[in-house]
Amino acid sequence: MNVQQSMPTQALRRWRIIPVIVIDDAKNALPLASALLDGGLPIAEITLRTSTALDALRRITQEQPEMFAGAGTVLNVRQAEQARKAGAHFVISPGFNRAVVDYCLERDMPVYPGVATASEIEAALESGITLMKVWPIEALGGTAYLNFLAGPFVGVEFNPSGGITGANFESYLALKNVVAVGGSWLAPQDWISARQFERIRGAVRDTVMRVNALGASRKRQSEQSISLRDAPAAR
Repeated sequence: MNVQQSMPTQALRRWRIIPVIVIDDAKNALPLASALLDGGLPIAEITLRTSTALDALRRITQEQPEMFAGAGTVLNVRQAEQARKAGAHFVISPGFNRAVVDYCLERDMPVYPGVATASEIEAALESGITLMKVWPIEALGGTAYLNFLAGPFVGVEFNPSGGITGANFESYLALKNVVAVGGSWLAPQDWISARQFERIRGAVRDTVMRVNALGASRKRQSEQSISLRDAPAAR
């Protein structure tokens, strides 16, 4: 399949934020999904870090079909298979596991493997993947590292995560080789456990507004650039 043309990828290009979710109680899955949707963000990465994660993912995909709910922290083929059976719209892994990538692509499931080095990026490219996760981005060098990668890897795009917060996500989204960013600041594990869904809704709404403002600013800059190029030269 063409991951770059898939619906989840188009959703990432539209919304540009991936809430990274760690959930301890599956009963909180639907209220959480509602909070994300009400805030204006129909995407969630349910990480397979807890025993209830697959149940939570299943509840969201069955009861909130408008959500692009995927599975994160997928470490092996067995977990990828479990995620697929739970209705995951996509799979995200912290590293590059060729068996996981092959399993997903053979079943037309969008997959965004994690990379941290040039060799891992090249391995992902050999599998036909040109949009991949970079993790942990802050430890690797942040936006400076992504700018370095833009040189040799023309046409490769990234969904960085790992240390991205409400204070720095805009600097990442300003980069041309970044499609979307992942982070837990929108719905931290303790907020979910405490059922602070209104707080989550507010954080999502604020972030969506900031993303939209960033897009509007970029559009104005592009229009100004076109206007200057088309202006007649001074005599």
